[in-house]
Amino acid sequence: MDVRLPPHNGRLVSVIDMHTGGEPLRIVWSGYPEIKGENLLAKRRYAKEELDHLRKVLMFEPRGHFDMYGALIVESEMSEADLGVLFMHNEGYSTMCGHAVIALGRFAVDYGLVKAPVSPETQVNIHCPCGLVKAFVQFSDGKTGAVRFHSTPAFAFVTDITVSVPGYGDVILDISYGGAFYALVSAQRFGLDVCESRTRDLVEVACAVTSAVKSQVKLYHPSSDDLAFLYGTILTDGKDQFSNEPTANICVFADAQVDRSPTGSGVTARIALQHHKGMIGIQQTRTFQSGATSSLFTGKAVQETQCGEFPAVVVEVAGQAHYTGIASFVQEPGDSLANGFLLK
Repeated sequence: MDVRLPPHNGRLVSVIDMHTGGEPLRIVWSGYPEIKGENLLAKRRYAKEELDHLRKVLMFEPRGHFDMYGALIVESEMSEADLGVLFMHNEGYSTMCGHAVIALGRFAVDYGLVKAPVSPETQVNIHCPCGLVKAFVQFSDGKTGAVRFHSTPAFAFVTDITVSVPGYGDVILDISYGGAFYALVSAQRFGLDVCESRTRDLVEVACAVTSAVKSQVKLYHPSSDDLAFLYGTILTDGKDQFSNEPTANICVFADAQVDRSPTGSGVTARIALQHHKGMIGIQQTRTFQSGATSSLFTGKAVQETQCGEFPAVVVEVAGQAHYTGIASFVQEPGDSLANGFLLK
């Protein structure tokens, strides 16, 4: 059958879909307008202020869904970067996304964004809003495989802080930065299990924690005010001390969006926190499990560094991404829902 594009108005936007540990990534390949700005953070602001309608078209139903995630490939002002990227989700634009970096590493090699890939690994420098992230893509016999990446400096922002969470009382938690800021607390504090409890119950608790932290804690990042916001809450199984056994967590970010993967930037934040508390050493590899899908990432602190006044670490996170398909999206004339919608 000859499949042709249906009648449509405006742009034809083509995407390549992948997933990492179950978490989707929709990579915009063509059809997006120019994203203006003198640097990547300025481009992020421009996309938010001038092109947000297109984020909704691609992330929201009927083309996407409440938990869809996306990546916009953009030009980087960094000479060493192979590509720049803006991340988008149901609420807006994040500053870092580890599952997306893992997928983009494969994508960049497979689609020629880096020159002359080499075995056994090809390095891909990805400029994220939080900074330059170095990905290392397995490459053998012309095929890409697993990916590991080195984070920007990650650090514990505050530990054992007490926050008043409506409906749950005073809660002791930590806040850590892994390219984005997260509140971290054991799900057991709320009588929940990250692997066994209903997702809706975990989301309810995580959102309550996020809201409380946002209203009671002022965040700060030494590099840019654009990075100083709480992205979400990570509920853990409480097993922070180093062990050869996996530790599970579930991340609820943006507008109650649930990460299906172990969360790459979340693993980065957890490793930074564990190192800060003396629970894990440099080059000790830990396995992290998604409470949603049981998929696995590994993480380890590879280098001590500094981020402003914060003692920090560079974290290596590793995982596997897979392709799921390609699509071209249109907006048909007369479609009252063409601009997208969400059900909550």
